[in-house]
Amino acid sequence: MVVLAASIISKSGKALVSRQFVDMSRIRIEGYLAAFPKLVGTGKQHTYVETENVRYVYQPIETLYLVLVTNKQSNILEDLDTLRLLSKLVPDYSYSLDEEGICKTAFELIFAFDEVISLGHKENVTVTQVKQYCEMESHEEKLHKLVQQSKINDTNELMKRKANEIDKIKIEKNRGGYSASQSFGSARIDSGFGNEMGNSNSNAFGSGSSFGLNNDIDSFSTKPKGITSASAKAPPKGLGMKLGKSQKTNQFLESLKAEGEVIVEDVRPIVGQSKASAPPPTDPVTLTVEEKLNVTLKRDGGLGNFDVLGTLSLQVLNPDDGFIQVQIESGGNPAVLFKTHPNINKEMFSKENILGLKDPNRPFPHNQAGDGVGLLRWRMQSSDESIVPLTINCWPSVSGNETYVNIEYEASSMFDLQNVVISVPLPALRDPPNVSQIDGDWRYDSRNSALEWSIDLIDNSNRSGSLEFVVPPADSSVFFPISVRFTSSRTFSDMKVVNILPLKSGSPPKNSQRTLLSTENYQVV
Repeated sequence: MVVLAASIISKSGKALVSRQFVDMSRIRIEGYLAAFPKLVGTGKQHTYVETENVRYVYQPIETLYLVLVTNKQSNILEDLDTLRLLSKLVPDYSYSLDEEGICKTAFELIFAFDEVISLGHKENVTVTQVKQYCEMESHEEKLHKLVQQSKINDTNELMKRKANEIDKIKIEKNRGGYSASQSFGSARIDSGFGNEMGNSNSNAFGSGSSFGLNNDIDSFSTKPKGITSASAKAPPKGLGMKLGKSQKTNQFLESLKAEGEVIVEDVRPIVGQSKASAPPPTDPVTLTVEEKLNVTLKRDGGLGNFDVLGTLSLQVLNPDDGFIQVQIESGGNPAVLFKTHPNINKEMFSKENILGLKDPNRPFPHNQAGDGVGLLRWRMQSSDESIVPLTINCWPSVSGNETYVNIEYEASSMFDLQNVVISVPLPALRDPPNVSQIDGDWRYDSRNSALEWSIDLIDNSNRSGSLEFVVPPADSSVFFPISVRFTSSRTFSDMKVVNILPLKSGSPPKNSQRTLLSTENYQVV
């Protein structure tokens, strides 16, 4: 048995990852892989294809192929065993089984392939052993990292102590004149009254003055820097420089904010004040329909990619409310392909559109994190440009020493879009662009050198709009790719929950439904 190469390719024959185990030229292996899709027939259950020179042993992985290219004298049973082992390793090392995920983890996959196949022959290893070999854990390395981290922590602690000492010295210096005057005044009053009122009264007054002064110093030193309370007294004259420094710092932070930098201010929370969090679901049962949209539009017209990924999630608060079944209804779009959770009764779903567990005596899990447990997933792909919710046209043109950029959007009547943001890349500018006409609002992000065009709502009143701005002369490719973000309360699948069916006697629990369509990657390239 000799494996010439192990490869992951697309349906069109594009090589994403390929590891050769014998001496082969790049042109030769690319020729083998490019010819493979033409040899694979549709609707056949075979896992190998033979030509005059080589044998292809393959397995589909979603939209890709895992292919072993072997010579014709190899043992096909051992080839299939090798293929099964590789097919288990690929999902473990690649976070997503698409072109992007495979390319990002290409080196990890090659290292795993090398542990399975050596010089064209399969090694006697398991998935667990391959993972262990690839991790290459070292006790000495862990010990070295622990020592390094310990040194870093000690240095940070020393730095904090030094900073606190410096702050205390500054406070004492700023309070020096004020404390001396108070002590001098107390001594004079103490000695003046001591001669007439006796030692007891003098000591009592003196201790009272000292108590009041210490209180003032303690209350000042315990106040956080940069925070003033309404009940605090006016600061002494010696603190004028500190207030000026704080003002300069605020001006510097404001200038950073104006440039688009996100500033996290160091403000201590007030006692009793808690951070606002998203309200938890109040209804016993909450169903969430969510679709994420991945679209690539071509700048000259046409659709490069259109992919919709949808999920139906169930959140149950109480264990007793988990004995239910969910009846759904979709728009009947044949392009939408559904896939149920492994614990869902597939036969009941295909016949009655009811989502229920295979074991009716078990309840759905309750108090799950996020939107809850996923019941149903679906995917929709299309090459029809007419179903795209929002199309963008960009027309840059250079005239003299200026570039005029005209951008227009056209929205489909099927969707009302909320929180629309169209981000247009710009060349490096000293000043913001000159916007001469816009339907909506705009903001210049100087950090990322981009103009963000925002429209709160696109409905029947504004299905189209335009933006025109002027920048210094630049190449037209600078203004791409244009990124788009929006949300909608309508989905492509028209998925709806029509009924909640209780498995126990009684009425169904109170429920609510949330529907959201959002963009995950929406660009014009």
